[in-house]
Amino acid sequence: MASRRPDVAGAPAAAVAAAGALSAADWRDWLALLKPRVMSLAVFSAACGLLAAPVSLHPLLAAVAILAIAVGAGAAGAFNQWIEADTDSRMRRTAARPLAAGRLPADEALAFAVILAVGAVTTLALATNLVAAALLAAGIVYYALVYTVWLKPRTPQNIVIGGAAGAFPPVIGWAAATGDVTLMPVLLFLVIFLWTPPHFWALALFVAPDYAKAGIPMLPVTHGTAETRRQIWAYALALVAVSVAPWPLGLAGAVYGLTAAGLGAVFLLLAWRVRRSTITEPRAMAEEKALFRYSILYLFLLFGALVADARWLP
Repeated sequence: MASRRPDVAGAPAAAVAAAGALSAADWRDWLALLKPRVMSLAVFSAACGLLAAPVSLHPLLAAVAILAIAVGAGAAGAFNQWIEADTDSRMRRTAARPLAAGRLPADEALAFAVILAVGAVTTLALATNLVAAALLAAGIVYYALVYTVWLKPRTPQNIVIGGAAGAFPPVIGWAAATGDVTLMPVLLFLVIFLWTPPHFWALALFVAPDYAKAGIPMLPVTHGTAETRRQIWAYALALVAVSVAPWPLGLAGAVYGLTAAGLGAVFLLLAWRVRRSTITEPRAMAEEKALFRYSILYLFLLFGALVADARWLP
């Protein structure tokens, strides 16, 4: 009986590579396609927006809404990697991603992203309301097309304008509970929008050679380290001002306000150290690495304080 195993001895190299990619893929590659670290921030901020809203959803509907937002964020990440597979393959930081490394077939990854996006938006519309679903759809399209296709390869301000994509989740969470968008979710949007440049540029400073090699016009590549540090400081000032604003505006209590002020003071201290630094060797940029790490903790603690203030404190 003839063997059913294909004879690849004389097969074209591309066919062999494709077969190897398919056989090498497993569930971890599909999970990595969703950018789970980025997804975790989207899920957390969306949950905080939902919990801080003045209207409570039934726990089951709230869980479905958060799951839909998570899947939508994952779909956006999958679209991003599908579009940037070639670019990712040229950067040390991203070369191991499943599409860049050739472990997943591109057409299946695209189909996966489309199914997730349509399913997430439809589910959110059925579980909550059309406003939240429309915002989720807009966030996916913004990240995949406006940021990834248009802004990122063309302008050093890519992460500023593109930061709006990551700022959608708390607004979506709020809208899922209330069916509308008021001043508070707009401020939450602005917090993440203004947080993104200092957070991402701190990272970009010490991985700038990777971006230069891939031809991506990140600010440190196009304008140098000094200008990037100046803009990190400017955005840090704006971020702290907006993050504290809900307290004097009467939209949040003293617990949130004092927490935001304290966290903001540390953020400004670290951003000022970056601003004053003159180090140009990426491996020696300790101040930038410290700001990058703290910026993640800052956002989680800030939004956690918002929920605690709104839900569990008098």
